[in-house]
Amino acid sequence: MAKRDKIRRALITGMAGSGGSYLAEHIVEDHPEVEIHGISRWHSTTAAQNLARVRDRVVLHECDLTDFSSVFSILRSVQPDVVFHLASHANVRASFLTPLSVIQNNVLGTANLLEAVRLAGTNPVIQICSTSEVYGQVDPKDVPIAEEAPFRPASPYAVSKAVQDLLGMAYFRSYRMPIVVTRMFAYLNPRRTDLFATSFAKQIAMIECGLQDELVHGNLDSIRTLIDVRDAMVAYWEAVVHCEPGEAYNIGGTTTISVGKFLELLVKRSRVPIRTRLDPNLLRPADVTLQIPRVDKFTRATGWAPRYSFEESVEFLLSYWRSQVEQFVHETRTVLSP
Repeated sequence: MAKRDKIRRALITGMAGSGGSYLAEHIVEDHPEVEIHGISRWHSTTAAQNLARVRDRVVLHECDLTDFSSVFSILRSVQPDVVFHLASHANVRASFLTPLSVIQNNVLGTANLLEAVRLAGTNPVIQICSTSEVYGQVDPKDVPIAEEAPFRPASPYAVSKAVQDLLGMAYFRSYRMPIVVTRMFAYLNPRRTDLFATSFAKQIAMIECGLQDELVHGNLDSIRTLIDVRDAMVAYWEAVVHCEPGEAYNIGGTTTISVGKFLELLVKRSRVPIRTRLDPNLLRPADVTLQIPRVDKFTRATGWAPRYSFEESVEFLLSYWRSQVEQFVHETRTVLSP
């Protein structure tokens, strides 16, 4: 295993995605000596926009993780010191509609990655990006949620992430591969529109520009602990540097808020009046409504603490979507103007 304080080459699966692109930005800005490689599906539609800030500083490999031969070829070629495994179908609600696709992609992709690492003659530190969804609906007496809490996944997506989590532990125990599992709780990520906070911010920006009449939402009673996506990606880096292989670590923030209260907060920041409406189609068949983590294990191991305040994160989210929507309006008017 390479010395973790001398990381020369990093590989990010799902680098063109919402989280992977922010992780690439963090490494470029804070660890410029590291050579960054990323895996993205050949039919990715997000690479150009999400990686715009760092495209000339990273090497992007077209690869589908469900295709073992291409995964093996890239691992053998790149020879990374660390692998950040962020690639997954991650839309919880959509996983109820296409469960087999989500399970096949997330489970087979992870198995292929671990086997490719094992057989390619490399020995990188591997960070498996798991999720708080694996804990499911936790009894209030077990909150804040510790890493020892039992798995009770409530969606096909959560099941697939639980299997990823367990595969990582199995490969550590069976082959002594240096694998660290992180279980991320909710974060504010402007580039991921299936998250409730991002959906709200996008809709508010659309309403402000006259492109939408009302804001639609699902369940507002769920309680989440939120951090900034940029802090979350720093945490992933700290995990591969400091955390013990074969261990799982919760990562989350200190701001606890219900989805409804978060919506109220955004509505108050709107530049125009906002009408809201419950859309039954946005309700999940089974929901997880109480997600508050115990994170002292991770903070002891890494010394990590959020850089951004909750207020800064909310402003970052809203500003991003106001800019996106205003740019769309400007481009549309330019095209339509005589």
